[in-house]
Amino acid sequence: MLRHYFISEKLSELKSLRNELAEQGVTEPQIHVLSNDDAALVQHDLPEVESVLKKDVVHSTEIGAIVGVIGAALTLIIAYYMGWTNSAAGWLPFVLLAVVVLGFCTWEGGFIGIQRNNVHFERFQEVLKRGKHVLFVDIEQDQEQMLARVIRHHPHIQLAGTGESVPGWLVKGQNAYHSFIKTMP
Repeated sequence: MLRHYFISEKLSELKSLRNELAEQGVTEPQIHVLSNDDAALVQHDLPEVESVLKKDVVHSTEIGAIVGVIGAALTLIIAYYMGWTNSAAGWLPFVLLAVVVLGFCTWEGGFIGIQRNNVHFERFQEVLKRGKHVLFVDIEQDQEQMLARVIRHHPHIQLAGTGESVPGWLVKGQNAYHSFIKTMP
């Protein structure tokens, strides 16, 4: 999947675009609008980006986990080479310390991330400050021509580039979940 970003001043224009994309088979989990005016998004019935995803929590937590794995491995390696594991306590205290190091680094990464803007949306901060809105669509390769066709009908919407999308299996899972919720009593 590939993510396409579009910028508009008018939420009504984005709503019209969203409706046309939905008519062409683009599902709700594939469309999101990033804006500093969340109330207006609700008023226009547009799918907003979740608050936690506006921040860099996920990315920073992943980095923290990688640092934690390295720290945990170093803890175990140092304990082994220093001969500390040959004591009566054995490996247990060092394994527990390694788990604590991993957990702390992962938590700290998430804590740092909650204070920063999402790295994927950083380039739009100036646009958002000017009161504009960013719509992004995650589409499959076979939907590219359809998207280009629909966008031609919206001259006031500006293409803002492409980027990395969420995995296709995640979108399919969200579609299955929404379908399940709709069919349940």
